[in-house]
Amino acid sequence: MATDTVYDLAVIGGGPTGLTAAIYAARAEISTVVLEKAIAGGQIQNTMAVENYPGFPEISGAELAERFHEHAKKFGAQVRTATVQGITHDGYLTLNTDTGAIHARAVLIATGAHWKRMGVPGEEEYIGRGVSSCAVCDGFFYRDKEVVVVGGGDSAVEEGMYLTRFARKVTIIHRRAALRAQKILQERAKANPKITFQWNSVVKEVLGNGTSVTGVRIANVLDGSETDLPADGVFVYIGMRPNTSFVQNTVELDPEGFVKADCCFRTNVPGVFAAGDVRSGAWRQIITVAAEGALAVREIEYFLAEEQLTEAEELWRSRRGEATRM
Repeated sequence: MATDTVYDLAVIGGGPTGLTAAIYAARAEISTVVLEKAIAGGQIQNTMAVENYPGFPEISGAELAERFHEHAKKFGAQVRTATVQGITHDGYLTLNTDTGAIHARAVLIATGAHWKRMGVPGEEEYIGRGVSSCAVCDGFFYRDKEVVVVGGGDSAVEEGMYLTRFARKVTIIHRRAALRAQKILQERAKANPKITFQWNSVVKEVLGNGTSVTGVRIANVLDGSETDLPADGVFVYIGMRPNTSFVQNTVELDPEGFVKADCCFRTNVPGVFAAGDVRSGAWRQIITVAAEGALAVREIEYFLAEEQLTEAEELWRSRRGEATRM
């Protein structure tokens, strides 16, 4: 084992989960490093405004992310820009990154997940300016406006119904002639007077005026005909992908690729924990994933304490053996 610095905890991911974990860990005097491949803050960087985080009636996602970041640094957590490529075990847990190896006694995977993109013109341009994947985050901004929801599963239908609290019209665009959502959700959506459907259709382009979304161009998958549909917002729910490619051969994943962790956030690899959006079964809201980061640190503290006791016991036995041989 090299004589490099060994942190008590290495957090992979600088979103709300990872930064909250860093705050709690560093405040507890657990030496902590956070590794983030992009800008600290995670997905909330793309959120126009956050209105459901306690203590902040309204704050931009970027500002909230920066506050998380500064808070973690205040207590001494190191935040580094690095892409983790894999985790190995050689006495300590070693994170192999594009900037070198990081050694730690415990690791928290908090890399989150991302909504699948449609991959059509205009989509990336208007993310945060009319294109979203969070009705709870952004629905309020579409009061008395028209929005479209892309997808036909549970998330699309549930979020579509949530949006009817604000929007005057919600159009669900689905590539098939029937929804994939649970039957009870389908019935509720079809009974809602604010919801209409565009069947057998896909979005070909997100339209805008350079500042905000103005509509979508849709194509009928049966005859290829195209239509421009006016809309003030586009909500995309065509599935989520966890950011777990770097641990596919390290920890156990569920069929969709999310990390399997128990109620104490422990994976099947000793010392490796997972919390937030990346964890199978997580509820993907800022407040809940931040809470998971704090709770995970409590379990990590227990793990580190047990590890230190084990090391002390092994040292005592070793010394006792030496004394007996003398």
